[in-house]
Amino acid sequence: MRRIDVFGIGIGIFLAGAIGYGVFKAAGLDSTQAGIWSQVLLVGGLLGWVATYLFRAGTKTMTYHQQRKDYEDAAFQKRLDEMTPEEIEALKAEIEKE
Repeated sequence: MRRIDVFGIGIGIFLAGAIGYGVFKAAGLDSTQAGIWSQVLLVGGLLGWVATYLFRAGTKTMTYHQQRKDYEDAAFQKRLDEMTPEEIEALKAEIEKE
């Protein structure tokens, strides 16, 4: 993620809070209540985002893990392609032995 993306997300969250405040204010709540409810929505959104992050981290479906798995699979396939049939048979025999 680039720095400009982080700034954009921060400004977007700030604007979402302001819009939420305005909607609650227009719905007839006083300033205090509108502020509280807009914060409740923002904190709820933050907790939801953290929950999805923890789920992706726990299941190892994050971009880093996927890229690393793809790299390891490609490196293994390349090594396998470079092996002779005799070496492949020896490897299979070793695996079966274990």
